[in-house]
Amino acid sequence: MTAQYLKNLQVPAGKVDVVIDSDTFNEIDDQFAIAYLLASSDRLCLKALYAAPFFNSHSTSPKDGMEKSHAEMLRLLALTGRQEFVPVTYKGSETYLPAEDTPVYSQAAQNLAERAMSYSAQNPLYIVAIGAITNVASALLLRPEIADKIVVIWLGGNGRDYHDNKEFNLMQDVAAARVIFKSGAPIVQLPCQGVVSGFAVSLPEMEHYLSGKNALCDFLLRRVQDEVSAYAKGCAISRVLWDVTAVAWLLNDDNRFLLARLASLPVPQYDGFCAYDQSRFIQYVYAIHRDSLATDLFLKLTGQPLTTS
Repeated sequence: MTAQYLKNLQVPAGKVDVVIDSDTFNEIDDQFAIAYLLASSDRLCLKALYAAPFFNSHSTSPKDGMEKSHAEMLRLLALTGRQEFVPVTYKGSETYLPAEDTPVYSQAAQNLAERAMSYSAQNPLYIVAIGAITNVASALLLRPEIADKIVVIWLGGNGRDYHDNKEFNLMQDVAAARVIFKSGAPIVQLPCQGVVSGFAVSLPEMEHYLSGKNALCDFLLRRVQDEVSAYAKGCAISRVLWDVTAVAWLLNDDNRFLLARLASLPVPQYDGFCAYDQSRFIQYVYAIHRDSLATDLFLKLTGQPLTTS
């Protein structure tokens, strides 16, 4: 483990190049994450967006989920007036990896593999991955040499004290997750249950801060309201904005949003549990400063000072 590898596991100083790989139509948190990234252009230079596959009640197949995610990305870019990113918004994998040595060819995987080649360990490309990690794994299988030219920030798996590792992003494509962790690329892991699950925001809170502020905020709020009415009408609930935390890692000066530590490298197993390689390390996020991150998120989305009344 080199000094440069360890350096690349730290929050970067200054402005960095970023791509985002997202199953944007899967839930409502991906939209918040992309909007947060776009609103953080003083630190994050977005280079491309990649649509990831997903399969649940919001899609009929991984391909359908990917295509809906691609369309949702374009919708967000229109709402934010950032159409300059439309030409670099790519469709991703239509299926999950068939095997750990077999990539799934897609526009996203090929673009990422080619794009990353122009970077280096000293100047890496940061990949914010907030879905099944098929596209990124495929890019690494296409060009294994990009492993030392990238840093992967992945929201996936569960906390190490949680009773299992059966998390949606991970279990959609376990083979891809295994490729990522075995690739040698620097990885920052944001585990879901037991860690990022602490970044919960209530519906009344979102209505208070977002309603009527701008077209984007109204769109995001409607997405949340529709989701809540679909599965929790009449309940006192909060929504975890999971994916925002992956973007927040890149803005985490002085640990203002997250806490992390070096931890042994996980090796996901196909049974929903995890083994660990004690000879290799990742950066493992273990706590979220919920109020600090929520404040920054709402400030950037609204462009206005927050009020309590």
